[in-house]
Amino acid sequence: MGVWQVPSDLLARSRFTVSPMVDTTAALRTLYNPRTPWQRAWREPHTEAFRRMLAARPVARALLPASFNPRWTADFFTIAPSSPEPTFAAELTAVARLSDEQIRADLRATRPEPLAAELLADGLAGQVVELLDWVWTQTVEPEWPERERRLRADIVARTAALSAGGWAGVFADLNRDMRWLGGGRLQINDYLEPPLSLDEAEELFFLPAHCRRGWVVWDKPTRFGMVYPARGILVDPTSPAPDGLVRLIGANRANILARLDTPLSTTQLVVVTGLSLGTVSDHLRVLLDAGAVSKRRSGREVLYWRTPLGTALAAGG
Repeated sequence: MGVWQVPSDLLARSRFTVSPMVDTTAALRTLYNPRTPWQRAWREPHTEAFRRMLAARPVARALLPASFNPRWTADFFTIAPSSPEPTFAAELTAVARLSDEQIRADLRATRPEPLAAELLADGLAGQVVELLDWVWTQTVEPEWPERERRLRADIVARTAALSAGGWAGVFADLNRDMRWLGGGRLQINDYLEPPLSLDEAEELFFLPAHCRRGWVVWDKPTRFGMVYPARGILVDPTSPAPDGLVRLIGANRANILARLDTPLSTTQLVVVTGLSLGTVSDHLRVLLDAGAVSKRRSGREVLYWRTPLGTALAAGG
């Protein structure tokens, strides 16, 4: 399973998209086993509620260690989207269609040891649905607008890289185990498995997520996808620009300047700030005239970033 053999026509109609279920699965993994400082920081305000939920649900408590291992995630958590713009409700319905026996088969494929007694009772599929719905409702949905803006900003950057450098450019920094090998070969991980042909596939998705490392999703044999860490997930969207900077140049302009520590396009700034294209363009023009930002064309996009003056202003200097 280390390499997918992707037909040229499938690659041509592949697309980047956002999946609420993928981000919910990423959130569940983080709640269960945070591995990085930013994951632990995100988990902290949800820790007690998560523990109380598991204490009240012994099946969910037994489900988590059986579903995740360092090299694999149970397949019922990794169903590929059925449409280019999936909703959480639609994706949850796909999980709800699974039988208890299918859930157990996926668990046995994930870990070799015998299943816990709690996982052998009827109603297991319903327990999975309830667990995912809790994670979405309690942790992901309240911050979904900001999460989605960040994910769509990543897609803008990836599609710009695709226009400028082809698929090799897209995969250059997508994930350390995922890369374009040429000749229709897409490496999805470093597992020593025979190549998998996607000749029967109808859909191929690339899905940014708030995760440390990516994984694959599928609904064999017709739909496949690759999940990868989105750019900008370390950014704290609630951190305000320095108050003095806000008073000096205004809240929206300060917000734009604060985000330009790395180059971003106008389109990306529209996505991450929620401002209109005209408003972003007007503020960038003022910042350019003031010497706070610089710009340079990259393919079809114009990228903006802070100058030393802009950096000093954004730092409150």
